[in-house]
Amino acid sequence: MSVVPFAIDIPPAAIADLHSRLDMARWPEKEPVDDWSQGTPLMALQELVVHWRDGYDWYACQQMLNDWGMFETEIDGVMIRFLHVRSPREGARPLVMTHGWPGSILEFRRCIAPLTRPEKHGGTAADAFHLVIPCLPGYGFSGKPAVTGWGVQKIAQAWGELMARLGYDSWFAQGGDWGSIVTTMIGAMPVPGCKGIHLNMPMAAPSAEDMAAPEPADLKALAALKHYQDWDSGYSKEQSTRPQTVGYGLVDSPVGLAGWIYEKMWAWTDHHGAPEDALSRDDMLDNIMLYWLTASGASSARLYWESFGAITGVQIDIPVAASAFPKEIIPAPRKWFERTCKQLVYWGELEKGGHFAAWEQPEAFVKELRAAFSLMG
Repeated sequence: MSVVPFAIDIPPAAIADLHSRLDMARWPEKEPVDDWSQGTPLMALQELVVHWRDGYDWYACQQMLNDWGMFETEIDGVMIRFLHVRSPREGARPLVMTHGWPGSILEFRRCIAPLTRPEKHGGTAADAFHLVIPCLPGYGFSGKPAVTGWGVQKIAQAWGELMARLGYDSWFAQGGDWGSIVTTMIGAMPVPGCKGIHLNMPMAAPSAEDMAAPEPADLKALAALKHYQDWDSGYSKEQSTRPQTVGYGLVDSPVGLAGWIYEKMWAWTDHHGAPEDALSRDDMLDNIMLYWLTASGASSARLYWESFGAITGVQIDIPVAASAFPKEIIPAPRKWFERTCKQLVYWGELEKGGHFAAWEQPEAFVKELRAAFSLMG
């Protein structure tokens, strides 16, 4: 039941091993197309790897995480490691924020200061939050479940236990990607103590009426769903059916891991042609390192095996807020989503941003959270 500090301390030998593997990479031939339609282009990945090998500093990221303050506690046999950044304002609202795949706790890196110290970032004291940002089980620095059963429902319950151990009897929850699904389950179960949730990937299915007489928003969402199923969901099919098989390459080859994740940085961000338009190269490598250093290519993929399609038909009774970013993978129209909620208190429509909302558009994301949670007390 104890919660204790956790310090990240990656030895230089681990970085030397990474460099050796990058130096020894065996590359395929160049793709016979001039775009990303066959996956991560050879030249783009080689440029990323050159920077990774010769221009990137892991220890700056390690220092940043340790300065924020990481902690650990064991829940049902799995060590959960998390950031816990308290606001100087004692009356701040506790908020657990959950990342997804292929992201990490680093998605929230530029939101931590504005949310915990809002007066220094265009907000008021009433906008302050105490932040709890856990690594999902099997992701980043958290432990890897050794038994099945760690799906989104169990993670939702674990987050409730985590917040209770930190002394938070009343709290809020936020998430995108798998974090959105975990947060949806927190609201749907509901997990004791949670007073409201915010999602930046609201998920819902169309009704028979939507399909019979689709409006423009329906057609846009259905087209995005078809594109995802036809051209963008191969990774999820592999991870939800054979996570161990794909895991061998992701854990053994840094180039293979980078190509697997970097392609999603391209596919899921709001950019002008290259992922670097939306996310800095160092930021993307920091995120990739949380998978590489912890050898979590297989363990993170197992969440797909455990929980793919888990929130079909759920209903949420507690207050819900959602923010729709224009380049989300599958945009769910408000009318689809509001059928899943008894209390949809806020719906934001953003002009820019993609799947990694907090990472791509931190200022807009913070404003959405302030507006949403101000309506929940």
